[in-house]
Amino acid sequence: MRLAPVPLFFHRDPVQAVEFSGISGVITHGDRKAYDACRYYGALIVAALRGETKKKLLDNKFYSKHEQWFNNKPLTREIKKIAEGSYKRNKGYDDGIRGKGYIVNALEAALWALWSDGDSFETGALNAVNLGDDTDTTAAIYGQLAGALYGFKNLPDKWVEHLYAFDFISCLSKWITYEGQRWQSDDTSSPTTKSLPDIVVTSPPKSELVAHSTPKQEPKLAPSSQQLLETTLSSTTDKRFCEKKDSTKENTVAALPKLSVRPSSAKETSQNSAKQLGLDSFPHAISTNTASNKKSQLKSTNPK
Repeated sequence: MRLAPVPLFFHRDPVQAVEFSGISGVITHGDRKAYDACRYYGALIVAALRGETKKKLLDNKFYSKHEQWFNNKPLTREIKKIAEGSYKRNKGYDDGIRGKGYIVNALEAALWALWSDGDSFETGALNAVNLGDDTDTTAAIYGQLAGALYGFKNLPDKWVEHLYAFDFISCLSKWITYEGQRWQSDDTSSPTTKSLPDIVVTSPPKSELVAHSTPKQEPKLAPSSQQLLETTLSSTTDKRFCEKKDSTKENTVAALPKLSVRPSSAKETSQNSAKQLGLDSFPHAISTNTASNKKSQLKSTNPK
């Protein structure tokens, strides 16, 4: 679901784009299926960015027709089955399509959403979400390929208008594309990484664990979007994509409404006191307390 920046950066070199798409998944998912799923989906995004039609993207022979992009490393059986069209099921959920977090299910669900969207980004995104389960994952995977295929102009205006940090995201996307254009591999014939890296996570023995006292530090505040944008811009010499827009519209703050406070009755005061003492679940405590107060009042007004 975080794949898109990789093929966006490398799309001019499909072999590099596919390999690094796979490696991006290995950072957090050591399963070979995750690596191959990212390679296959990265290849689809690259093909979309290079102008291939939706029909070609969803061709059951897409993988075999673009096999040279995969650097002579075949897909695992589960991912190859999806590439050959296992997601093309007319009834969707009723036919077994599931938007689970498991990579095989998620990939199949996202491609089903694209296949059944009627060339509408909005319809496809809703199809993905309405599968249920891990809805944000399915929709995010769908959106990466559908966005590359349909383009920004075909996104629903009513959704774009409410996108958080729109200027920052737009600038960052253009920066990725620009830097990708400037990037050039030392070896254009094959990726710099020849094979899937081995990932081994080990923990030191308990006997080797040593406690260290560290000085107390003040918590650091998360940087704002503007600070992140400035940091991003400082790493590139070309700032033409990120010009700050002028805005003449001033923010207005509505006056807070006045609150009217009604004095509490004796009964409400008693109930509130009981609630503060944790006695609100015992109504008899309030009634007993009230009865005892009445008795004491009678004694004080009617002395013997």
